[in-house]
Amino acid sequence: WYLNQSGTYTVEGMDEERSFHIFYQLITGADEDMKEGLGIANVDYYWYLNQSGTYTVEGMDDKKEFWDTIHAMEVMGITGDLQATVFGIVAGIMHLGNISFVEQGNYAVPEDDGFLQFPAYLLGVDSGALMDKLTGRIMDSKWGGKSESIRVQLNVEQACYTRDALAKALYARMFDWLVKTINAAMKKDGLDLNIGVLDIYGFEIFSKNGFEQFCINFVNEKLQQIFIELTLKAEQEEYVSEGIKWTPIDYFNNKIVCDLIESKRPPGIMVILDDICFQMHGQSEGADVKLLEKLGGEPLPGKEYYIGFSGGFTVHHYAGKVTYDCSSFCEKNRDVLFKDCIELMQGSSNNFIRSLFPDDISPDKKTRPTTAGSKIKSQANDLVSRLTKCTPHYIRCIKPNETKRAHDWEEDRVRHQVEYLGLKENIRVRRAGFAYRREFEKFLRRYALLTPETYPHWNGPIKEGIKHLMMSVSMEPDQWQLGRSKVFVKSPESLFLLEELRERKYDSYARRIQKAWRRYRSDQYYQTLKEKASDIMLNKKERKRLSINRNFVGDYLGFSENPALRAIVGKRERIDFAQKVTKYDRRFKTAKRDMLLSAQFVFLIGREKIKKGPSKGQFIEVVKRKIPIDSITYISLSPYQDDFFVMHIRDDFDSILETVLKTEFLTLLSEKYKSVTNTPLKFAFERTITVTLKKEEFDWRGGNTRTLQFNTAGNVGESPILKPSGKSMSVTIGSGLPSSTRPSHQRLPVSKGGQRQIRAQATYGQKLTSKQLVPERGRTPNKTGSFTRGGR
Repeated sequence: WYLNQSGTYTVEGMDEERSFHIFYQLITGADEDMKEGLGIANVDYYWYLNQSGTYTVEGMDDKKEFWDTIHAMEVMGITGDLQATVFGIVAGIMHLGNISFVEQGNYAVPEDDGFLQFPAYLLGVDSGALMDKLTGRIMDSKWGGKSESIRVQLNVEQACYTRDALAKALYARMFDWLVKTINAAMKKDGLDLNIGVLDIYGFEIFSKNGFEQFCINFVNEKLQQIFIELTLKAEQEEYVSEGIKWTPIDYFNNKIVCDLIESKRPPGIMVILDDICFQMHGQSEGADVKLLEKLGGEPLPGKEYYIGFSGGFTVHHYAGKVTYDCSSFCEKNRDVLFKDCIELMQGSSNNFIRSLFPDDISPDKKTRPTTAGSKIKSQANDLVSRLTKCTPHYIRCIKPNETKRAHDWEEDRVRHQVEYLGLKENIRVRRAGFAYRREFEKFLRRYALLTPETYPHWNGPIKEGIKHLMMSVSMEPDQWQLGRSKVFVKSPESLFLLEELRERKYDSYARRIQKAWRRYRSDQYYQTLKEKASDIMLNKKERKRLSINRNFVGDYLGFSENPALRAIVGKRERIDFAQKVTKYDRRFKTAKRDMLLSAQFVFLIGREKIKKGPSKGQFIEVVKRKIPIDSITYISLSPYQDDFFVMHIRDDFDSILETVLKTEFLTLLSEKYKSVTNTPLKFAFERTITVTLKKEEFDWRGGNTRTLQFNTAGNVGESPILKPSGKSMSVTIGSGLPSSTRPSHQRLPVSKGGQRQIRAQATYGQKLTSKQLVPERGRTPNKTGSFTRGGR
């Protein structure tokens, strides 16, 4: 807590301003029991609150805010008993302000002793002791080596000051305790990165400005100085030190105003004020006059920004000229809580209140008491020191009016703020300057991967590496400069270009890694499929030499790149296998079909010529047959190495199909079938297969079946000889690998042409010619067996 506005709840001459919100929240939000225990009355009952006549703030629910405060205290670990003590002190401060004094024989006495009772009760002290400490104090004097204590009665002004000083001390010390408690609750072990928000709009110019406004405006002056240091001054100095081409932009540096207030040599206003206060010796009469006399006679630093006159002085702040009334300047600067009041609080029956006053008030203490001005100066410098260690980002707030109403715009006021905040100069520096700067090493390390010459290592002078990088990305020469140790990039768009290119590089690397991973997963997946396929055919069907070790791919049609096929089967249908097959009809005539396998269906897609319309004569894809997987009763194959298989369909006709990829298809089909029906798909290996045909309307001969007869001959190779004859067809093929043959576990290599060589096991040692290379097309599956796009 840096800026203790110690007098803001004794509001004088501040129209339409409330005191601290907690006072109003307590009065509005406390329940009946709490109000009775704390003596809470209406808000206008309290002198500290009724001077401005403003009790509410538009848009603020004091009752809700009160319970939000209680909840926040609970979150911070403040127990219910401590909460009650804190609110008791808050109520005690309000009651303390209602103690008024009248003059009796030149001395102050309470106007009504009844007003002493409740604050004394809430603060845990005796009402008589409270009256004694507010109306008098003990003065220690030394004479001839002897010390003597004398009780001095206070006048009305001094008694009011003592009352307010005690109220301020209670509030300030309790607030300090709250801050320490919150910091302790939020503290973590080790060094953490923090984000802090500092509200610095608080420059005050009232019709009557006193010591409080002087302190507040000094802090704002210091914060404006660091704004200048960290933006206008530091940035331009960096350009000059780095040798960047730069035209200096003039701005007002308010350091001279800060020196006028806080300088030690030559002494500024605060130093002179402290000197006067140390010479007061308990007498405040004439101190303010002496202050003005000394300020007028001293060679103040920045004296051109100071104007003295009878009763006060004017300082030309960065926000404009502010006139200060010097009445009670010295008394308020002393801000000394007399040790009588400290002693009173140390004697409280409340342990918490006693802990707030650990002061050493022994007569032997020689140190000078600190003044309010010196505290403010110390806190402001501490704040500035902390801010210089941070990376600041500024949001400049403009106060558009004094009415605190929406859509009320005072142009002169806004223009004045824009000027004194230095916003125009700041914008000019930003426009003419560079949005981004980074040390050579860090810059090259971040963007080196944009070119192959700079990544992973640049061999040469670092400046040359950066120049090569900038030329490679075609950045305009006026958008960047090289300083002595940093790279400067002018516009955010140029920086975004570098970041976007860097992101694309990382994206390409990520895709490459994903591609390798998918390939690895697909290898595992299809190796598993090959083993399952081997189990289906094992000891039941001869194998082909050139296909037993073929790698499974799944999509041999490029289904994902074929919008016509995708439109036919539907967008939600995920295809696990796609390949061209040969279909045989009842007369054993052949037709080409695209066969697709999804989780629920087998699609046979053909092509038809459009006979009418503007597209007449063009061929389109149509679904010739859509077979539900759960309607397949079993699959028939021969025991030889041919590529025929028959799908037998429940309550429907069968399909005779031929494809060199039958093993892969049937393996996937068996998986889908088991997933749908929870039963394994049946396979029949027979030399004679009976096929049920589609019933035709005029099939008067009743020929609804056909027969496939399979034979083997030693003089026939891997290409079958087909001999249709009436209702049957003979298929003759040469001998293949034994039915006990299993595929190897070695993945076949990819040639430069993108084709994968298909080899049988080394046992058979057959050499392949270039004609026996089978291209692999399409996509690779992910772990679920669906297709994932990627090259091979």
